[in-house]
Amino acid sequence: MGSRRIISSIASLALAFLLSGFSHAQISGTQQSAFAGPSAAPEYSIVTLMPRLTPDLALTTYEHGMQHQTTGLGGYTATSLIDAELPDSAQKAEFELKQHYAAPAALEFSPLRWSGDSFVKSNVIVRLLQSEVDHVHRREQSETAINSANYKFSYKGSSLINEVPVYVYEVKPHKKRVGLFKGKIYLDASTGELVRAQGRIVKSPSFFIKKIDFIQDYAHVNGFTLPLHLHSEAQTRIIGKAVIDITNRDYQTESLPTHSVVEASAAGAPSTDPGAHQ
Repeated sequence: MGSRRIISSIASLALAFLLSGFSHAQISGTQQSAFAGPSAAPEYSIVTLMPRLTPDLALTTYEHGMQHQTTGLGGYTATSLIDAELPDSAQKAEFELKQHYAAPAALEFSPLRWSGDSFVKSNVIVRLLQSEVDHVHRREQSETAINSANYKFSYKGSSLINEVPVYVYEVKPHKKRVGLFKGKIYLDASTGELVRAQGRIVKSPSFFIKKIDFIQDYAHVNGFTLPLHLHSEAQTRIIGKAVIDITNRDYQTESLPTHSVVEASAAGAPSTDPGAHQ
């Protein structure tokens, strides 16, 4: 799931906002009666309107943010709650754990608690976690990143998500590769930050999985865009439908020092052992 580890937007867009002519506040007044007395004053409310980028600029800002996150995010810790269910057999399990990511190739999970069906825990949740650890360990994030190298973007209009204006883009992968999807992304119309991605995985990671549909929402923490909630539904050949929800909270991020970013770019990615994984 390389698309999970992406994308912050750049903040230096004040000039673009000014040039666009959208930077203003709307003031609405309440008309007062002439007989209200000398002490009466009109009441005003100030509503700040967030300046909007053009759809093209929002997409460009988003991709710049991806590059910034790739070179600037040193790592993070978070608490994750995973709910998995097999509706056909009414089996379910819940697993809470701590995760720690250290760029570019270390991902570790530490269990906190679990409850429910042991088969679901071992054969659905643990396998999912191991596949993500392997994905990061092999440094495959660039192969599944949501960017123009992997996808074609087509603007489809605007919408609202949790009362936030967003631009909607259809995404189609250039290649049919595991980890890529066909669907839509939603970018904040004011910042270009990724708010949501949804669609269907274009190539199954296993013969036993027919298809995977998902919706993933993102949070913006300290200038980085990180996965907040993932809902996925997979149709399998053996156990039927599998439904998984992953919620992340309590993010703590680590930024790479500027000199480390420069040195890493000059010397290439380090080849240290990422350590033991759950």
